[in-house]
Amino acid sequence: MSLFTNLLNLHSANKPLEDFFTEIVAYFLSLNNDILLSWLKYHSIISDNSYYSINISIQKAYQALPNHTEDSRFDIVVELSTGFNTDVIIIESKIGSKDGNNALKKYTELLSSLPNARQRTLIYITRDYDPKEKIKDFCINLLPKVNFFQLRWYQFYSFLEKRESDILGQEILIFMRNNRMAHNNQLSSIDILTMVNFNKTLNFMESTLNEEVQHEFKLAFGSMIKPVASTSMTQWRWHSRYIIYTKFSSDNFWCGLGYFDLNPTNLNDYPYLGILLEVSPGFVERPKIIAAMQKVVNDKPDIWTPLDLTVIPAWSAIFYRKSVQEFLSEKDQLSVIKSFFIESIYELKNIQPYFDFPWKDLAIEQPINEIIAEE
Repeated sequence: MSLFTNLLNLHSANKPLEDFFTEIVAYFLSLNNDILLSWLKYHSIISDNSYYSINISIQKAYQALPNHTEDSRFDIVVELSTGFNTDVIIIESKIGSKDGNNALKKYTELLSSLPNARQRTLIYITRDYDPKEKIKDFCINLLPKVNFFQLRWYQFYSFLEKRESDILGQEILIFMRNNRMAHNNQLSSIDILTMVNFNKTLNFMESTLNEEVQHEFKLAFGSMIKPVASTSMTQWRWHSRYIIYTKFSSDNFWCGLGYFDLNPTNLNDYPYLGILLEVSPGFVERPKIIAAMQKVVNDKPDIWTPLDLTVIPAWSAIFYRKSVQEFLSEKDQLSVIKSFFIESIYELKNIQPYFDFPWKDLAIEQPINEIIAEE
């Protein structure tokens, strides 16, 4: 196991992999400006390396523009100064997740609005395939223009592997291999097994989230996003989860039931299943909801698991969940998992009184035929 893997395991139980790796890479590049400039030139992001100074910041906050709903925080900001001019490069990093909330458009607008910058560049670098052709077109039409580059982490791995590097660089390479950021141009035996069993796995998940579970979900929360099949597959593609869900306040406050973390960074980890209640960073009712979530976790620490219940802008949530591993010994896993899903719905229903929010008025107890008729 690598040094950084050990350090990551000492982080919070939520294992913020993307933030952790961002800090490592930013620190490494700040110590190795020559590698940073060579990497940028290799991808034709810059054409000049005669910079007077290089400044690298992480998680740098920027105030929202008038048409934005919330402030932004960039993963890595690189400022390259010639002494007369400054080029600004924003690096947005994704490993397990994707740009599901259209943040890149907002970032390009912020970049375009920066004063006193000669060139403005946004680098979107991901582990997984996540095409962004619309963002490229959007950037071209901005004034001042923003240069947009899309890269993959395996490209950075290949670049770094060929350079002479110190122990820190070697540890980064090990960490990237451990987290599947090293190679993306070959199929492994695990990939082949996934192909062969894809339909079987999908059918199993669909069966455990069938009409009976959906009926209980709608009775508890009043509605469910439809059509289930397409929306669940979208959630799988963009957020590595296969769920049914409903919204209590647009996209700002919602709950989802099903399978989570279906693309774990460590192949030894198991997905988990259960129910999620989540609030957005910019929701006006967020402080009240966060306080209620914290009270739920304090009162029921063995039942509910928190995620980012902080004042820092982030998607914050509580989970009622179990690892898939806990169900492997069951003879009839399908029935047991369905029962657990229904149990999860009841558990979320039980904590509704904690929330001083109209959510509790959205659960309309109706017979199933009336709900179907309304839809």
